[in-house]
Amino acid sequence: MLLPSSDSLREKFASMFDKYFVANLCKVILLSGVILYLASIFLFKDPNCPSPYEYSPISHLFPSNDTNLSHLVFGLLGSEKAWHYRKSYIELWWRPKLTRGYLFLDESPNANLLPWSKNSPPYRVSNNITKLVKETHHIAPIMARMVHGIKELFDQEHEGVRWVIMGDDDSIFFLENLVDVLAKYDHNKYYYFGGQSEYILSNFWYSFNQGFGGAGIIMSFPLAKALAQDMESCLRRYPFLKSADLITMTCIVDLGGSFIPLKGLHQIDLHGDISGFLSSHPKEPLISLHHFDAVAPIFPSMNRIQSTKHLMKVAKFDQSRMLQQTICHHRPNNWTFSVSWGYSVHVYEKIMPRSHLIIPIETFDTWSGRPQNPPYYMFNTRGNVEESCETPHIFFLKSIGKTRNKNEIMATYSRSAVRKLPGCPISGNHPANYVNKIQVYSPRTKRAEMDRCECCDIIHTTGSNKAQVKLRECLTNEKIA
Repeated sequence: MLLPSSDSLREKFASMFDKYFVANLCKVILLSGVILYLASIFLFKDPNCPSPYEYSPISHLFPSNDTNLSHLVFGLLGSEKAWHYRKSYIELWWRPKLTRGYLFLDESPNANLLPWSKNSPPYRVSNNITKLVKETHHIAPIMARMVHGIKELFDQEHEGVRWVIMGDDDSIFFLENLVDVLAKYDHNKYYYFGGQSEYILSNFWYSFNQGFGGAGIIMSFPLAKALAQDMESCLRRYPFLKSADLITMTCIVDLGGSFIPLKGLHQIDLHGDISGFLSSHPKEPLISLHHFDAVAPIFPSMNRIQSTKHLMKVAKFDQSRMLQQTICHHRPNNWTFSVSWGYSVHVYEKIMPRSHLIIPIETFDTWSGRPQNPPYYMFNTRGNVEESCETPHIFFLKSIGKTRNKNEIMATYSRSAVRKLPGCPISGNHPANYVNKIQVYSPRTKRAEMDRCECCDIIHTTGSNKAQVKLRECLTNEKIA
Protein backbone atom coordinates (compact mmCIF):
# COMPACT_ATOMS: atom_id res chain seq x y z
CA MET A 1 0.00 0.00 0.00
CA LEU A 2 1.44 3.37 -1.07
CA LEU A 3 1.27 6.28 1.33
CA PRO A 4 0.77 9.82 0.05
CA SER A 5 3.84 11.96 -0.06
CA SER A 6 4.42 14.72 2.50
CA ASP A 7 3.94 17.36 -0.23
CA SER A 8 0.52 16.04 -1.18
CA LEU A 9 -0.48 15.88 2.49
CA ARG A 10 0.57 19.50 2.98
CA GLU A 11 -1.46 20.53 -0.08
CA LYS A 12 -4.48 18.61 1.18
CA PHE A 13 -4.31 20.12 4.66
CA ALA A 14 -3.76 23.59 3.20
CA SER A 15 -6.86 23.19 1.06
CA MET A 16 -8.91 22.01 4.03
CA PHE A 17 -7.59 24.88 6.15
CA ASP A 18 -8.47 27.43 3.44
CA LYS A 19 -12.04 26.12 3.19
CA TYR A 20 -12.43 26.07 6.96
CA PHE A 21 -10.96 29.56 7.33
CA VAL A 22 -13.14 31.05 4.59
CA ALA A 23 -16.31 29.42 5.93
CA ASN A 24 -15.72 30.69 9.48
CA LEU A 25 -14.66 34.11 8.21
CA CYS A 26 -18.00 34.39 6.40
CA LYS A 27 -19.82 33.45 9.59
CA VAL A 28 -17.91 36.08 11.57
CA ILE A 29 -18.63 38.77 8.97
CA LEU A 30 -22.31 37.86 8.86
CA LEU A 31 -22.61 37.81 12.66
CA SER A 32 -20.78 41.15 12.92
CA GLY A 33 -23.14 42.67 10.38
CA VAL A 34 -26.18 41.57 12.35
CA ILE A 35 -24.71 42.94 15.60
CA LEU A 36 -23.87 46.28 13.98
CA TYR A 37 -27.36 46.47 12.48
CA LEU A 38 -29.04 45.83 15.83
CA ALA A 39 -26.73 48.31 17.53
CA SER A 40 -27.70 50.96 15.00
CA ILE A 41 -31.34 50.38 15.90
CA PHE A 42 -31.04 50.47 19.68
CA LEU A 43 -28.16 52.89 20.20
CA PHE A 44 -28.97 55.42 17.53
CA LYS A 45 -32.73 55.21 17.42
CA ASP A 46 -34.57 58.32 16.34
CA PRO A 47 -36.90 59.35 19.21
CA ASN A 48 -39.60 60.01 16.64
CA CYS A 49 -39.62 56.41 15.46
CA PRO A 50 -42.69 54.28 16.26
CA SER A 51 -42.79 52.49 19.58
CA PRO A 52 -42.59 48.68 19.71
CA TYR A 53 -46.37 48.70 20.06
CA GLU A 54 -46.75 50.09 16.54
CA TYR A 55 -46.10 48.64 13.11
CA SER A 56 -42.39 48.26 12.36
CA PRO A 57 -40.99 48.65 8.84
CA ILE A 58 -38.49 45.86 9.56
CA SER A 59 -40.92 43.52 11.29
CA HIS A 60 -40.75 41.10 8.34
CA LEU A 61 -37.01 40.71 8.99
CA PHE A 62 -37.49 39.79 12.64
CA PRO A 63 -40.82 37.97 12.85
CA SER A 64 -42.15 37.90 16.41
CA ASN A 65 -45.02 36.04 17.93
CA ASP A 66 -45.54 38.71 20.59
CA THR A 67 -48.88 40.49 20.57
CA ASN A 68 -48.61 44.06 19.26
CA LEU A 69 -50.95 46.83 18.19
CA SER A 70 -51.41 45.35 14.72
CA HIS A 71 -53.15 42.34 16.31
CA LEU A 72 -55.92 44.49 17.82
CA VAL A 73 -59.02 45.75 16.02
CA PHE A 74 -61.44 48.30 17.48
CA GLY A 75 -65.15 48.71 16.88
CA LEU A 76 -66.40 52.05 18.22
CA LEU A 77 -70.14 52.61 18.30
CA GLY A 78 -71.43 56.15 18.05
CA SER A 79 -74.05 58.49 16.68
CA GLU A 80 -73.68 61.08 13.97
CA LYS A 81 -74.99 63.85 16.23
CA ALA A 82 -72.69 63.03 19.15
CA TRP A 83 -69.60 62.65 16.98
CA HIS A 84 -69.44 66.42 16.40
CA TYR A 85 -68.25 66.97 19.97
CA ARG A 86 -66.98 63.52 20.95
CA LYS A 87 -64.45 62.96 18.20
CA SER A 88 -61.87 64.96 20.16
CA TYR A 89 -61.77 62.19 22.77
CA ILE A 90 -61.09 59.46 20.22
CA GLU A 91 -58.55 61.43 18.20
CA LEU A 92 -56.41 61.85 21.33
CA TRP A 93 -55.63 58.13 21.50
CA TRP A 94 -56.30 56.87 17.97
CA ARG A 95 -53.14 56.46 15.86
CA PRO A 96 -53.93 56.95 12.17
CA LYS A 97 -52.51 54.21 9.91
CA LEU A 98 -51.46 52.26 12.99
CA THR A 99 -54.66 51.55 14.92
CA ARG A 100 -57.02 49.13 13.20
CA GLY A 101 -60.78 49.46 13.35
CA TYR A 102 -63.84 51.52 12.51
CA LEU A 103 -66.35 53.93 13.95
CA PHE A 104 -69.90 52.70 13.30
CA LEU A 105 -72.36 55.58 12.96
CA ASP A 106 -76.14 55.35 13.04
CA GLU A 107 -76.38 57.45 9.85
CA SER A 108 -74.13 59.00 7.24
CA PRO A 109 -72.13 62.04 8.42
CA ASN A 110 -73.50 65.42 7.36
CA ALA A 111 -71.57 68.10 5.52
CA ASN A 112 -70.11 69.53 8.76
CA LEU A 113 -68.13 66.33 9.28
CA LEU A 114 -66.88 66.08 5.71
CA PRO A 115 -64.26 65.76 4.48
CA TRP A 116 -63.72 63.12 7.15
CA SER A 117 -60.84 63.89 9.51
CA LYS A 118 -57.70 61.86 8.82
CA ASN A 119 -57.12 61.77 12.58
CA SER A 120 -60.39 59.93 13.22
CA PRO A 121 -61.05 56.23 12.76
CA PRO A 122 -62.50 55.41 9.33
CA TYR A 123 -66.28 55.29 9.59
CA ARG A 124 -68.95 52.89 8.49
CA VAL A 125 -72.70 53.29 8.68
CA SER A 126 -74.31 50.52 10.70
CA ASN A 127 -76.20 47.89 8.75
CA ASN A 128 -79.94 48.24 8.47
CA ILE A 129 -81.38 45.45 10.64
CA THR A 130 -84.94 46.82 10.66
CA LYS A 131 -86.33 43.59 9.19
CA LEU A 132 -84.78 41.49 11.97
CA VAL A 133 -85.99 43.92 14.63
CA LYS A 134 -89.56 43.85 13.30
CA GLU A 135 -89.62 40.09 12.94
CA THR A 136 -88.48 39.58 16.54
CA HIS A 137 -90.37 42.58 17.99
CA HIS A 138 -87.09 43.54 19.63
CA ILE A 139 -87.69 45.68 22.71
CA ALA A 140 -84.59 47.86 22.09
CA PRO A 141 -83.74 48.35 18.38
CA ILE A 142 -80.83 50.71 19.15
CA MET A 143 -79.27 48.12 21.44
CA ALA A 144 -79.71 45.41 18.82
CA ARG A 145 -77.87 47.64 16.32
CA MET A 146 -74.97 48.06 18.78
CA VAL A 147 -74.62 44.32 19.39
CA HIS A 148 -74.83 43.64 15.65
CA GLY A 149 -71.82 45.94 15.29
CA ILE A 150 -69.62 43.08 16.52
CA LYS A 151 -70.47 41.05 13.43
CA GLU A 152 -70.08 44.08 11.18
CA LEU A 153 -66.62 44.78 12.56
CA PHE A 154 -65.60 41.14 12.15
CA ASP A 155 -66.85 41.12 8.55
CA GLN A 156 -64.81 44.25 7.81
CA GLU A 157 -61.52 43.29 9.42
CA HIS A 158 -60.21 40.05 10.82
CA GLU A 159 -57.01 39.15 8.95
CA GLY A 160 -54.22 38.69 11.50
CA VAL A 161 -56.48 39.82 14.36
CA ARG A 162 -55.98 38.34 17.81
CA TRP A 163 -58.24 40.58 19.89
CA VAL A 164 -61.49 42.42 19.13
CA ILE A 165 -62.25 45.47 21.29
CA MET A 166 -65.66 47.16 21.30
CA GLY A 167 -66.10 50.62 22.80
CA ASP A 168 -68.17 53.80 22.63
CA ASP A 169 -67.50 57.05 20.80
CA ASP A 170 -66.22 58.60 24.04
CA SER A 171 -64.14 55.65 25.26
CA ILE A 172 -60.50 56.53 25.86
CA PHE A 173 -58.02 53.67 25.55
CA PHE A 174 -54.38 53.49 26.62
CA LEU A 175 -52.94 51.36 23.85
CA GLU A 176 -49.54 50.39 25.27
CA ASN A 177 -51.10 49.14 28.49
CA LEU A 178 -53.82 47.33 26.56
CA VAL A 179 -51.23 45.53 24.42
CA ASP A 180 -49.16 44.58 27.48
CA VAL A 181 -52.16 43.17 29.33
CA LEU A 182 -53.50 41.15 26.40
CA ALA A 183 -50.04 39.79 25.57
CA LYS A 184 -50.22 37.76 28.77
CA TYR A 185 -53.17 35.71 27.50
CA ASP A 186 -53.49 33.05 24.81
CA HIS A 187 -55.52 34.66 22.03
CA ASN A 188 -56.36 31.21 20.64
CA LYS A 189 -58.63 30.50 23.60
CA TYR A 190 -62.05 31.93 24.50
CA TYR A 191 -61.59 35.12 26.51
CA TYR A 192 -64.19 37.76 27.33
CA PHE A 193 -62.83 40.71 29.32
CA GLY A 194 -64.60 43.83 30.49
CA GLY A 195 -65.01 46.42 33.19
CA GLN A 196 -67.80 46.39 35.75
CA SER A 197 -69.75 49.50 36.64
CA GLU A 198 -68.42 51.44 39.63
CA TYR A 199 -72.04 51.96 40.73
CA ILE A 200 -73.19 48.82 42.50
CA LEU A 201 -76.83 49.11 41.42
CA SER A 202 -75.90 49.23 37.71
CA ASN A 203 -74.36 45.78 38.11
CA PHE A 204 -77.42 44.62 40.03
CA TRP A 205 -79.86 45.97 37.43
CA TYR A 206 -78.04 44.39 34.49
CA SER A 207 -75.49 41.80 35.61
CA PHE A 208 -72.45 41.43 37.81
CA ASN A 209 -71.11 39.07 35.13
CA GLN A 210 -71.03 41.42 32.16
CA GLY A 211 -68.57 43.90 30.72
CA PHE A 212 -69.88 47.45 30.33
CA GLY A 213 -69.33 48.62 26.77
CA GLY A 214 -68.08 52.12 27.47
CA ALA A 215 -65.18 50.73 29.47
CA GLY A 216 -64.51 48.37 26.59
CA ILE A 217 -65.51 44.79 25.84
CA ILE A 218 -62.57 42.63 24.77
CA MET A 219 -62.91 39.28 23.01
CA SER A 220 -60.26 36.88 21.76
CA PHE A 221 -60.44 36.13 18.05
CA PRO A 222 -62.04 32.65 18.26
CA LEU A 223 -64.78 33.94 20.57
CA ALA A 224 -65.45 37.01 18.41
CA LYS A 225 -65.64 34.79 15.33
CA ALA A 226 -68.09 32.42 17.00
CA LEU A 227 -70.22 35.35 18.20
CA ALA A 228 -70.25 36.94 14.74
CA GLN A 229 -71.42 33.68 13.20
CA ASP A 230 -74.14 33.29 15.85
CA MET A 231 -75.19 36.95 15.82
CA GLU A 232 -78.55 36.76 14.06
CA SER A 233 -79.57 33.67 16.00
CA CYS A 234 -78.51 35.41 19.22
CA LEU A 235 -80.60 38.52 18.52
CA ARG A 236 -83.59 36.31 17.70
CA ARG A 237 -83.21 34.43 20.99
CA TYR A 238 -83.15 37.55 23.17
CA PRO A 239 -85.50 40.21 21.78
CA PHE A 240 -86.65 40.98 25.33
CA LEU A 241 -83.26 42.18 26.61
CA LYS A 242 -82.93 45.97 26.56
CA SER A 243 -79.17 46.38 27.18
CA ALA A 244 -76.52 45.85 24.48
CA ASP A 245 -73.96 44.80 27.09
CA LEU A 246 -76.35 42.28 28.63
CA ILE A 247 -77.25 40.83 25.21
CA THR A 248 -73.55 40.49 24.37
CA MET A 249 -72.78 38.76 27.67
CA THR A 250 -75.75 36.39 27.34
CA CYS A 251 -74.78 35.36 23.82
CA ILE A 252 -71.16 34.80 24.84
CA VAL A 253 -72.23 32.61 27.76
CA ASP A 254 -74.35 30.57 25.35
CA LEU A 255 -71.17 29.93 23.36
CA GLY A 256 -69.35 28.69 26.45
CA GLY A 257 -67.46 31.86 27.35
CA SER A 258 -67.30 33.48 30.77
CA PHE A 259 -66.77 37.05 31.91
CA ILE A 260 -63.39 38.05 33.36
CA PRO A 261 -63.27 41.56 34.90
CA LEU A 262 -60.19 43.74 34.39
CA LYS A 263 -59.74 46.47 37.00
CA GLY A 264 -57.96 48.76 34.56
CA LEU A 265 -61.11 49.14 32.43
CA HIS A 266 -63.25 51.98 33.81
CA GLN A 267 -66.88 52.60 32.94
CA ILE A 268 -66.88 55.70 35.22
CA ASP A 269 -70.52 55.35 36.25
CA LEU A 270 -69.95 58.29 38.57
CA HIS A 271 -70.87 61.97 38.63
CA GLY A 272 -69.11 65.13 39.72
CA ASP A 273 -65.48 65.34 40.81
CA ILE A 274 -63.77 61.98 40.24
CA SER A 275 -60.33 63.14 41.41
CA GLY A 276 -60.65 61.03 44.55
CA PHE A 277 -61.19 57.94 42.41
CA LEU A 278 -58.32 58.69 40.01
CA SER A 279 -55.93 59.53 42.87
CA SER A 280 -56.30 56.03 44.34
CA HIS A 281 -56.29 53.91 41.22
CA PRO A 282 -56.10 50.11 41.67
CA LYS A 283 -52.65 48.59 41.30
CA GLU A 284 -53.45 47.52 37.75
CA PRO A 285 -52.47 49.06 34.39
CA LEU A 286 -54.83 51.84 33.31
CA ILE A 287 -56.57 50.60 30.14
CA SER A 288 -59.63 52.79 29.57
CA LEU A 289 -61.74 55.68 30.84
CA HIS A 290 -65.33 56.44 29.85
CA HIS A 291 -68.14 58.95 30.48
CA PHE A 292 -65.95 62.07 30.45
CA ASP A 293 -69.05 64.03 29.41
CA ALA A 294 -70.78 63.00 32.62
CA VAL A 295 -68.11 64.10 35.11
CA ALA A 296 -66.42 67.37 35.97
CA PRO A 297 -63.14 68.17 34.16
CA ILE A 298 -60.47 66.10 35.86
CA PHE A 299 -57.99 69.00 36.08
CA PRO A 300 -58.94 72.32 37.74
CA SER A 301 -59.09 75.41 35.47
CA MET A 302 -59.41 73.21 32.36
CA ASN A 303 -62.45 72.10 30.39
CA ARG A 304 -63.09 68.44 29.56
CA ILE A 305 -61.20 68.34 26.29
CA GLN A 306 -58.25 70.28 27.70
CA SER A 307 -58.17 67.94 30.70
CA THR A 308 -58.18 64.89 28.45
CA LYS A 309 -55.37 66.32 26.30
CA HIS A 310 -53.36 67.04 29.45
CA LEU A 311 -53.76 63.44 30.64
CA MET A 312 -52.97 61.97 27.24
CA LYS A 313 -49.79 64.04 27.06
CA VAL A 314 -48.62 62.11 30.10
CA ALA A 315 -49.48 58.85 28.32
CA LYS A 316 -46.85 59.60 25.68
CA PHE A 317 -44.11 59.40 28.32
CA ASP A 318 -45.00 56.31 30.34
CA GLN A 319 -48.30 54.44 30.32
CA SER A 320 -47.09 51.73 32.69
CA ARG A 321 -47.10 54.22 35.59
CA MET A 322 -50.30 56.09 34.64
CA LEU A 323 -52.29 56.78 37.84
CA GLN A 324 -50.19 54.24 39.75
CA GLN A 325 -50.23 55.17 43.43
CA THR A 326 -46.88 55.45 45.19
CA ILE A 327 -46.74 56.31 48.90
CA CYS A 328 -43.80 57.46 51.00
CA HIS A 329 -43.07 59.46 54.15
CA HIS A 330 -40.98 62.45 55.11
CA ARG A 331 -40.13 61.59 58.72
CA PRO A 332 -38.62 64.94 59.79
CA ASN A 333 -42.02 66.63 59.27
CA ASN A 334 -44.22 63.58 59.72
CA TRP A 335 -45.64 64.05 56.22
CA THR A 336 -47.11 61.38 53.95
CA PHE A 337 -47.00 61.77 50.18
CA SER A 338 -49.43 59.86 47.95
CA VAL A 339 -48.47 60.19 44.28
CA SER A 340 -50.91 59.24 41.54
CA TRP A 341 -48.37 59.30 38.72
CA GLY A 342 -49.21 61.74 35.95
CA TYR A 343 -52.25 63.09 37.75
CA SER A 344 -52.03 64.25 41.37
CA VAL A 345 -50.07 64.34 44.62
CA HIS A 346 -51.71 64.34 48.07
CA VAL A 347 -49.69 65.52 51.08
CA TYR A 348 -50.93 64.62 54.57
CA GLU A 349 -49.60 66.22 57.72
CA LYS A 350 -49.20 62.92 59.55
CA ILE A 351 -47.78 59.46 58.90
CA MET A 352 -50.47 57.35 57.26
CA PRO A 353 -50.33 53.70 56.09
CA ARG A 354 -50.83 52.63 52.51
CA SER A 355 -53.71 50.37 53.57
CA HIS A 356 -55.68 53.53 54.34
CA LEU A 357 -54.60 55.69 51.41
CA ILE A 358 -55.46 53.15 48.70
CA ILE A 359 -59.12 53.74 49.61
CA PRO A 360 -60.46 56.54 47.35
CA ILE A 361 -61.74 59.75 48.90
CA GLU A 362 -65.43 60.06 48.02
CA THR A 363 -65.24 63.32 46.06
CA PHE A 364 -67.76 61.94 43.52
CA ASP A 365 -71.44 61.11 43.54
CA THR A 366 -73.51 58.12 42.49
CA TRP A 367 -74.52 57.48 38.89
CA SER A 368 -78.29 57.40 39.23
CA GLY A 369 -79.58 59.13 42.33
CA ARG A 370 -78.30 58.29 45.77
CA PRO A 371 -79.85 55.23 47.40
CA GLN A 372 -81.12 55.71 50.94
CA ASN A 373 -78.61 53.23 52.33
CA PRO A 374 -75.14 52.05 51.28
CA PRO A 375 -73.38 50.31 49.66
CA TYR A 376 -73.16 52.66 46.69
CA TYR A 377 -69.99 51.53 44.93
CA MET A 378 -68.08 48.41 43.99
CA PHE A 379 -65.19 49.56 46.19
CA ASN A 380 -64.69 51.08 49.64
CA THR A 381 -64.47 54.86 50.01
CA ARG A 382 -63.20 57.38 52.54
CA GLY A 383 -65.29 60.35 53.57
CA ASN A 384 -64.31 63.75 52.20
CA VAL A 385 -63.86 65.22 55.68
CA GLU A 386 -62.76 68.70 56.74
CA GLU A 387 -60.23 67.65 59.39
CA SER A 388 -56.65 68.89 59.56
CA CYS A 389 -54.91 65.55 59.93
CA GLU A 390 -57.11 63.62 57.48
CA THR A 391 -57.51 66.21 54.71
CA PRO A 392 -54.64 66.30 52.21
CA HIS A 393 -53.01 69.24 50.50
CA ILE A 394 -53.85 68.52 46.84
CA PHE A 395 -51.55 69.13 43.88
CA PHE A 396 -52.37 68.43 40.22
CA LEU A 397 -50.06 67.82 37.29
CA LYS A 398 -48.81 71.01 35.70
CA SER A 399 -46.10 69.78 33.32
CA ILE A 400 -44.07 66.74 32.36
CA GLY A 401 -40.87 66.24 30.40
CA LYS A 402 -37.44 64.69 30.20
CA THR A 403 -34.58 65.81 32.42
CA ARG A 404 -30.93 66.30 31.51
CA ASN A 405 -30.51 62.81 32.85
CA LYS A 406 -31.83 60.83 29.89
CA ASN A 407 -32.92 58.03 32.21
CA GLU A 408 -35.45 60.19 34.11
CA ILE A 409 -38.83 61.82 33.62
CA MET A 410 -39.82 64.81 35.74
CA ALA A 411 -43.46 65.66 36.41
CA THR A 412 -44.27 68.92 38.18
CA TYR A 413 -47.41 69.26 40.29
CA SER A 414 -48.83 72.55 41.56
CA ARG A 415 -51.24 73.24 44.39
CA SER A 416 -54.85 73.28 43.25
CA ALA A 417 -56.13 75.56 46.05
CA VAL A 418 -55.19 76.74 49.49
CA ARG A 419 -56.29 74.27 52.13
CA LYS A 420 -58.21 76.51 54.54
CA LEU A 421 -57.50 74.46 57.63
CA PRO A 422 -55.02 74.85 60.50
CA GLY A 423 -52.05 72.50 60.76
CA CYS A 424 -52.48 69.02 62.15
CA PRO A 425 -52.30 69.47 65.95
CA ILE A 426 -50.61 66.13 66.66
CA SER A 427 -47.31 66.65 68.49
CA GLY A 428 -44.27 66.55 66.19
CA ASN A 429 -46.25 67.20 63.01
CA HIS A 430 -45.61 70.24 60.85
CA PRO A 431 -47.88 72.29 58.55
CA ALA A 432 -47.40 72.00 54.79
CA ASN A 433 -49.35 75.09 53.73
CA TYR A 434 -46.26 76.82 52.33
CA VAL A 435 -45.42 74.02 49.86
CA ASN A 436 -46.79 74.91 46.41
CA LYS A 437 -44.75 72.78 43.99
CA ILE A 438 -43.79 69.12 43.94
CA GLN A 439 -41.44 67.54 41.43
CA VAL A 440 -41.70 63.79 40.90
CA TYR A 441 -38.80 61.97 39.24
CA SER A 442 -39.34 58.52 37.76
CA PRO A 443 -37.25 56.15 35.61
CA ARG A 444 -37.82 56.32 31.87
CA THR A 445 -37.96 52.54 31.74
CA LYS A 446 -41.49 51.26 31.99
CA ARG A 447 -42.52 48.92 34.77
CA ALA A 448 -42.54 45.39 33.40
CA GLU A 449 -44.08 43.80 36.48
CA MET A 450 -46.94 45.08 38.63
CA ASP A 451 -46.63 42.61 41.50
CA ARG A 452 -45.65 45.39 43.89
CA CYS A 453 -46.00 49.16 43.94
CA GLU A 454 -42.90 51.34 43.74
CA CYS A 455 -41.36 53.12 46.71
CA CYS A 456 -40.01 56.66 46.83
CA ASP A 457 -37.73 59.09 48.67
CA ILE A 458 -38.61 62.69 49.56
CA ILE A 459 -36.18 65.59 49.44
CA HIS A 460 -37.33 68.74 51.20
CA THR A 461 -35.60 71.54 53.05
CA THR A 462 -37.57 73.03 55.94
CA GLY A 463 -39.16 76.26 54.79
CA SER A 464 -38.77 75.57 51.06
CA ASN A 465 -41.90 75.87 48.94
CA LYS A 466 -40.74 72.93 46.82
CA ALA A 467 -40.47 69.20 47.49
CA GLN A 468 -38.95 66.48 45.36
CA VAL A 469 -40.11 62.87 45.18
CA LYS A 470 -37.90 60.22 43.58
CA LEU A 471 -39.55 56.94 42.62
CA ARG A 472 -37.57 53.73 42.90
CA GLU A 473 -37.98 50.00 43.34
CA CYS A 474 -38.71 48.95 46.90
CA LEU A 475 -36.08 47.25 49.01
CA THR A 476 -36.60 43.71 50.19
CA ASN A 477 -39.26 43.64 52.92
CA GLU A 478 -39.54 47.45 52.84
CA LYS A 479 -42.79 48.55 54.48
CA ILE A 480 -44.86 51.54 53.44
CA ALA A 481 -46.33 52.46 56.80
